[in-house]
Amino acid sequence: MPDTERPHRAAPHRRAGSQVLVALLVGGLAFAMTVQVRQDDATDYGSLRGVELVELLKSVDVANERLAGQIDELTATRDRLRASRGNAAEAEDVARQRAEELAVLAGSVGATGPGVRLTVSDPDGLVDAGLVLDVLQELREAGAEAIVVNDTARVVAQTYVLDDEQGLRIGGRQVSSPYVFDVIGDPSTLEESITFRGGVRDLLQARGAQAAVARRSTITITALADVRTPEYARPDVGAP
Repeated sequence: MPDTERPHRAAPHRRAGSQVLVALLVGGLAFAMTVQVRQDDATDYGSLRGVELVELLKSVDVANERLAGQIDELTATRDRLRASRGNAAEAEDVARQRAEELAVLAGSVGATGPGVRLTVSDPDGLVDAGLVLDVLQELREAGAEAIVVNDTARVVAQTYVLDDEQGLRIGGRQVSSPYVFDVIGDPSTLEESITFRGGVRDLLQARGAQAAVARRSTITITALADVRTPEYARPDVGAP
């Protein structure tokens, strides 16, 4: 890429790069706006105590505030890039930052940050793939940004969980009890999603498993997700 460019004229490939980046940011903004807190129709919230309802509402408020902040940040970045009309240096910086963030979400790089450790003991082998999927979904809804199970199975959007003859398999990695979920995200919100009535801990205990959660100031995840090359999907780089 050239170090300089002619005044009042952006190089065509730089304009294209900025347009692609704006398209990606708009797509990310649309995704963030569609994320919402899932409510299980089978849960009887009328049976919750007042203090439990307060904790549940606090976790919902935290999630909403986090999403609102992400929307504001993406909107400001999109508007700044559009106004810059081909400012290649700024576009490159934003693109690099977004690439690093997306790499964490895709599980193609390691990750570190605060979070919680959830340890699940299942001596009778009653925890199955469906229950693990429910646990992972609850953690994601609580704002989990990176998850690994037993230090080997990195969990991303495409990770599958299934039961086979050897036991439980997560993303192609065989795991066994005790299951240790290291989760990076807001420790308070994650802990509340696990411990409030009807949350992760109750789901596990209903199956005869025992769950313990502890906050961690720093969690380091080194396991990487298995990379799959898309067979049918292709990037949509059309500019808005």
